Amino acid sequence: MSYFSDLTWHDWLKDIIDVGIVSYIIYKMILLVRGTRAVQLLKGIFVLVGTWAISTWFNLYTLKWLMNQMFTFGVVSVLIIFQPELRRVLEQLGRGKLFSRTYSLERDAVSEQVDGVIKAVQHMASRKIGALIVFERSTGVSELIESGIQMESRITSELLINIFTPNAPLHDGAVIIRGNQIMAAGCYLPLSENPFISKELGTRHRAAIGVSEVSDAISVVVSEETGQVSLSLNGMIVRDINEESLISKLFEELTPKTSPKSKEKSTLSISSLFKRKGGGRG
Repeated sequence: MSYFSDLTWHDWLKDIIDVGIVSYIIYKMILLVRGTRAVQLLKGIFVLVGTWAISTWFNLYTLKWLMNQMFTFGVVSVLIIFQPELRRVLEQLGRGKLFSRTYSLERDAVSEQVDGVIKAVQHMASRKIGALIVFERSTGVSELIESGIQMESRITSELLINIFTPNAPLHDGAVIIRGNQIMAAGCYLPLSENPFISKELGTRHRAAIGVSEVSDAISVVVSEETGQVSLSLNGMIVRDINEESLISKLFEELTPKTSPKSKEKSTLSISSLFKRKGGGRG
């Protein structure tokens, strides 16, 4: 207690500023990592730290030795695993964006989000225009967004149709949607290596399945050959899905899981979407 009693107001102020700056830096780092797959890796690291603490508390010598060996080489492993995130942090430091203001995404824009996509998909399917649209969810695909052309544009059916029009500069890649914005177009996605995928499916469908394998993203694909619409989720794909089922599934997966009132609003939004479209096709 003598340490605190000897502190002057100058020392108190200095410590408060010091803790405040460090807390703010940690907060900004968390925001940077939150939009990437590094979140899952951090959870794994916390599990290892917890295991080490338990082994130390209960004197489990073999487990403690194993954890110590893992931590010895852990620094190099972390640098390798988090290389994309570390590069992104350094780039944002160079651009002066690390301490810029961050805007939270709107959670009540699902109806507008789905409406624009459905209109575009319906138009492209009828004309057999190939398309691949990815909805980012909790896992985050920031590294995939960086592989394309940054847009950060409002979701409209006209913009999506123009992007995927044949011979357009961005029609070969994927469009990635975050919240109520088209974040990027012409993005490169990881291809699925699942040997059980039908040989009839091309690169666009394999990319849709691939991104759903490495994240919880949802992908909507329009076939360039048949005009069929497919939905990919959790490493699986539903081919030739009808419009009603597509709308229902998108609302189910994209609407925040909160209270019964939110579910009621979601149902009303689906109904209003069908009314605006004059009903769906089978």
